[in-house]
Amino acid sequence: MTRVPVLMYHSVTDRPTPATRPHAVRPGDFADQMAYLKDGGFTPLTFGGLVAALEEGRLPARPVVITFDDGYEDFHARALPVLDRLGLPSTVFLTSGWVSDAGGDAAGRPLDRTLSWSQVREAADHGVEIAGHSHSHPQLDQLPAGALREELRRNKALLEDRLGRPVTTMAYPYGYSSARVREEVRRAGYRAACSVDNALAGGRHGMFDVPRLTVGRTTTAARFRMAVEGRGVPLVYLRERILTRGYAVVRGGRRSARRIATRQ
Repeated sequence: MTRVPVLMYHSVTDRPTPATRPHAVRPGDFADQMAYLKDGGFTPLTFGGLVAALEEGRLPARPVVITFDDGYEDFHARALPVLDRLGLPSTVFLTSGWVSDAGGDAAGRPLDRTLSWSQVREAADHGVEIAGHSHSHPQLDQLPAGALREELRRNKALLEDRLGRPVTTMAYPYGYSSARVREEVRRAGYRAACSVDNALAGGRHGMFDVPRLTVGRTTTAARFRMAVEGRGVPLVYLRERILTRGYAVVRGGRRSARRIATRQ
């Protein structure tokens, strides 16, 4: 089976905030990365396009998916012009409560300047898939049932209302999910969801646990090429995978402690 690199970006800027710096890609590096995909004969898909191709069993040659989390304003200023110029589709997983003019719907604490609704609609008109990313960007697997449903369904409803089109895919904030979260995502009406995991998509992964590859400030040109070519991905992302697994153990302990406390 073809393994698909699903790339996860956040911010594209030379001036990140301290909070976004680790995941902020320099505009020049981003342009070089996109040119590599264009010149290398890759077939970029939106995440929704990948889902459809997988369901139909008809993946194109050298598929790749370009995704952005949260909805930072620099996507409109720095990334979208490059994607437009090269004709590359992409997906933005948007946190609806973080939109800059969310007004009464504002929720959570954005880490940098974020897109406005007019910029979101403009991106969608340029062929960008706008997908879900919760309403306030919490750790979904730590929420009680009612709050989890509200996060997922409010986000989806707001996006569909503002865009006037269905929203059928999403990504978990921080990449965290659980069987309970994935079931609630399915019940909310989504067809598929992204995690992180720093692995190639395909094989054992289900449609509600599609892994992505982190692209950040320290992603060198050589590392980027290895990732998208599918060469040595476990080694390229060894440090990230060790940290993720270690934190998963800690988070599992926290959930168990909360369940015990609730029963008492």
